[in-house]
Amino acid sequence: MRALKVAVIGDQFMKARYFTEALQAALPQTALDIRTLELDWPDTPMAHGYGADAGDPQLQGLKEYMGAPGAMAAFIADAEVLVNHLAPVTDGMLQRCAQLKLVAVSRGGPVNIDMQAARRRGVQVVNAPGRNASAVAEFTIGMILAQTRLITLGHVALMRGQWRGDLYRADRTGEELCNQSVGLIGYGHIGSRVTKLLRPFGCRILVSDPYAQLDAADRAAGVAQVGLAALLAQSDVVSLHARVTPETTGFIDAAAFAQMKDGAHFINTARGPMVDYAALYAALQSGRLRGAALETFGVEPCDPADPLLRHPNVTLTPHIAGASIKTVRYAAGLCAEEVRRYLQGQAFANPC
Repeated sequence: MRALKVAVIGDQFMKARYFTEALQAALPQTALDIRTLELDWPDTPMAHGYGADAGDPQLQGLKEYMGAPGAMAAFIADAEVLVNHLAPVTDGMLQRCAQLKLVAVSRGGPVNIDMQAARRRGVQVVNAPGRNASAVAEFTIGMILAQTRLITLGHVALMRGQWRGDLYRADRTGEELCNQSVGLIGYGHIGSRVTKLLRPFGCRILVSDPYAQLDAADRAAGVAQVGLAALLAQSDVVSLHARVTPETTGFIDAAAFAQMKDGAHFINTARGPMVDYAALYAALQSGRLRGAALETFGVEPCDPADPLLRHPNVTLTPHIAGASIKTVRYAAGLCAEEVRRYLQGQAFANPC
């Protein structure tokens, strides 16, 4: 029996062994010839600028990737299937990897794949939507609480040796979620999960998403679907859960911050390019916003001179919301299932 040749390109988060274990579990009767490679992310930053790569024209348009196309093509070689996390897949690579028929990318979107080239060369691409939805949703609740209950302010003060007893004052303390309105921009895999996690807190929940409708459970629970302007005007907390598209790039700008309630908090556990960070800083400085929690930035790693990194009312994390072992195992399992479907001639669950 001819073994299926599979190239696995993982890294220090999506470890190759998780992919291998998932493939073996999904295909126990299949002979597998698996070669593995692990890139150095996240110890070394990926290309994350949402712009053209000046070094290789074929990388223009690809986002969030790691690895040189030539080295990746040499590793893939004659594999029929590529299971991949961050490696770029370009037209030149596909030309060199003539036996490649399936690329399973363990990410919510194929941002590191030249999809036009893949279609042109007859290579099927599948992805793993919602792979980290649970992790990011939980993280979002943590960010909201860190801001609204002054956890970050108290933590930073104690690290500096300062006892902020004044944070107990009625004119400074935070409000409980049960007395606040929380607005979620986006109701996809993550936004819809955040909605479910917020409901037990008893807060008023507003959702704005022109491309998705609330499910029956959220409607029955009193979640309201509104337009973006109404959400911004009525929410004490605004949490971003949209995807980066031409329509959403930069749409949380000075005008959007001006529409928010005085004293509102802004939370971003989505992607940086949707936000005008200079406008956010101005809104914080003016007092229009009481605080912000930022998990992502327009370019990563972010500029260490960015004044947002030193603003006292900002909670900061280095793009780690999706990092959990559940994410790793779930994403690997989704990819393995697509390989099983490919071998058995079944329709793909998540074709790109």
